[in-house]
Amino acid sequence: MNILILEDEIPAYQKLISFIHAEIPDGKVMGWARSIEEAKVFLNQDSKPDLIFSDIELLDGISFELFEKIKVDCPIIFCTGFDQYVLQAFKTNGIAYLLKPYSIENFQEAYEKYKTLFAKKTTQPIDNQLLKDLQNILHSDKKSYKQRFTVKKKDGIKLIDSKEIGCFEANGDFCMAIDSSGKKHALNYTLSDVEEKIDPTKFFRINRSEIINLDFLEKVEPYFKNKLAIKMTYSKEIIYTSSTKTPSFRKWLEG
Repeated sequence: MNILILEDEIPAYQKLISFIHAEIPDGKVMGWARSIEEAKVFLNQDSKPDLIFSDIELLDGISFELFEKIKVDCPIIFCTGFDQYVLQAFKTNGIAYLLKPYSIENFQEAYEKYKTLFAKKTTQPIDNQLLKDLQNILHSDKKSYKQRFTVKKKDGIKLIDSKEIGCFEANGDFCMAIDSSGKKHALNYTLSDVEEKIDPTKFFRINRSEIINLDFLEKVEPYFKNKLAIKMTYSKEIIYTSSTKTPSFRKWLEG
């Protein structure tokens, strides 16, 4: 069985490879692409895949755009971090999905759906209208928020996922992104620009200078003058809410 993997994140690709080796003994990975342009090369070859694992967001765009242009006759298992509500749209013949972060249980479930579709020989090329509908759903949900930022380094441009950023910190006319290890990365955005682009269910601007990620919040304690003292997992330093932000921050914490 020829398997094509479209996945821009190296750790996610490595996990998929390990699951394929464990669960699909006859599976042969014919290629790995991190972008739409790289994927086109594999899909235009004479040797066609029997199964595709495709991330929704690739380095240069949404994979749906690829499948609108190039018809594939094999099942596609879409890999995504979008929530279950949005993924109701994927419950259609010929499409399965695998939620991130990947687990062996989710992989087995998605592969079982593939085998069911293959056994019934019901797989058909995905209709363009379905792809457009899926894009509209994703754009109206989490896709409206920025999923990654580009960071300029001495050795080139790097990508950092929004979910890996513990805090955004104002720095003059621009801002810094602080990652899970406490390392700072310069971004070509103001803090206000960033605030408009990120998911408000995950990020909160606690004062004029800092936006924090809920997933990295370790401890919150009362402070004086209606402020709160916050300890984040990536740093020993304490940061504080402004007195005007404290009431809305408390409500945000409660969901």
